[in-house]
Amino acid sequence: PSWGPHRLALLVPFRERFEELLAFVPYMHRFLSKKRIRHHIFILNQVDHFRFNRASLINVGFLESGNDTDYIAMHDVDLLPLNEQLDYSFPEAGPFHVASPELHPLYHYKTYVGGILLLTKQHYEMCNGMSNRFWGWGREDDEFYRRIKGAGLQVRRPSGITTGYETFQHLHDPAWRKRDQKRIAAQKQEQFKVDQEGGLNNVRYRVESRTALSVAGAPCTVLNILLDCDTSETPWCTFG
Repeated sequence: PSWGPHRLALLVPFRERFEELLAFVPYMHRFLSKKRIRHHIFILNQVDHFRFNRASLINVGFLESGNDTDYIAMHDVDLLPLNEQLDYSFPEAGPFHVASPELHPLYHYKTYVGGILLLTKQHYEMCNGMSNRFWGWGREDDEFYRRIKGAGLQVRRPSGITTGYETFQHLHDPAWRKRDQKRIAAQKQEQFKVDQEGGLNNVRYRVESRTALSVAGAPCTVLNILLDCDTSETPWCTFG
């Protein structure tokens, strides 16, 4: 294939998982280069003392990714595509869920859109990005699925992939690195609501530093990001 006119911003929410990062960046650079996908890898490193907020980091990555990229991939750092037939090209027809439920090694419910999801920047703006109310692990992509539907967009998924649950390598070791799944204060009730107001328009953050790095010869940009939290709105952003 030839190099196309589009350029992908690969947005990788991140905190303290350096051994996965060292594997991820060179692997994805090789994978996308072989497919002739122009790309820029952004490591969105949360350096504040609040709980991890994947959705807010993706919003920040979108806002900071520059005008030379016209579509994004929300990409987990612990998920590597093994099948070269997987499509990472410009998703003109709507959001394209690369890590679809019938291929993802762990999550198989039909409304799942986590792991790896591609959107044009225009479509992400139509959704007002992701909700900033999800601190800790999980649920933010389920809420985003409802935003996609609310914006009148249709999620598309890979077809003709015959590798099943062997399509991806999942690097995460749950015994060694436990996820922050605590539900604090009203968080349990909150997690099933749709956030009608927040998103790209009200993410509160500061970029502490922006560093160009090469990992085993593969280029990426690391953004050290300080998120901010209104504890009167979302008291569950801290462990208390």
